[in-house]
This record gives sequence, C-alpha cells and structure tokens, in this order.
Amino acid sequence: MAAPQTPDVPATASRIEVSRTVRAAPAAVFAVLTDPQGHVAIDSSGMLMGAAGERVTAAGDTFVVHMDREALGDVPLGEYDVTVTIRDYEPDRLISWSVLGKVRPPIGHVYGYRLSPVDGGTEVVSFYDWSDIHPEWRARDIFPVISEASLKATLGILARTVAPYRRDNDA
Repeated sequence: MAAPQTPDVPATASRIEVSRTVRAAPAAVFAVLTDPQGHVAIDSSGMLMGAAGERVTAAGDTFVVHMDREALGDVPLGEYDVTVTIRDYEPDRLISWSVLGKVRPPIGHVYGYRLSPVDGGTEVVSFYDWSDIHPEWRARDIFPVISEASLKATLGILARTVAPYRRDNDA
C-alpha cells in the first residue's frame, strides 16, 4: 500500500502547492522534470505543445516551449513560444523556473517541484507562485492561470510516466 499523501497546502492569494507520493526514486522524477520534452509529456493543461532545447543541468539554463492557449479558452493568443529559465536547481530535490513570452513587462510567476524521498518512492510537491508578479499583471487580476486541479492532474500524469500503474499484489 502506498504511503499516505501529505495534505495539500491551501491556496493563498499568490501560491498553490499540491503533493503526491510517486512510486519512483527522486532521480527518476527529476529526470522527467529536467527534460524539456518531459514538461510537455506531463502537462495536464493542454497548453504545452512541444519543446526545444537540451536537458537542463543548472540554474540559469533555458529551453523553449511551444504553447497554444486555446486549451484554456481564455485568451486567444494562438500558437506562441515561451522561454523557460531555471531559477532553482538542486539535483533530485528542487527545480523551479520562470517563463518569458512575448508580453512585456515580464510577468514574473514561478513554477516548480520539491522532491523528498519517502518509503516506497518520492513525495512530489508541485508549486505555482505569483507573489512577485509585476504590478501591471497583478492589476489585471488574472491569476492563477493554472488551477489547483490542473497541478494535481499533472502530478497524476507524472506518476503514471515514472511508475506505470500496478496493483500492490502484481509482480
């Protein structure tokens, strides 16, 4: 039986955190999170359409994500690219990034994951923080763009990706 999940941190006015225990080692989870294609593979929002760039290995590394916001049905941006810049990078423990697109001033929101080894796998915390967004974007009152449910769904896809389903009694 899987370890109980840590309760999610309630959403604040500027941050969402959700967690899930995944039946895989932190290194396996981190491998997905450092691969630009991994971001596309686990995205539950439907906005990430593709990616270009190499696996990230340090804070400051970047890659490009090809986006299409039509899946959200909120802003008709069509297809566009954003540059992901890694902010925090601690192998098998923490990765976070900011996103820079066409809009100016830069928005300033941050996404990321914290990983902790637990019995039977890894506790994965996904977070989305818009506490330091530019005042112009705060005034527009558009955050959060991604919902708590979407972050939870992405964790489900991540779990399926690194540890395909099996019943506890399956070999």
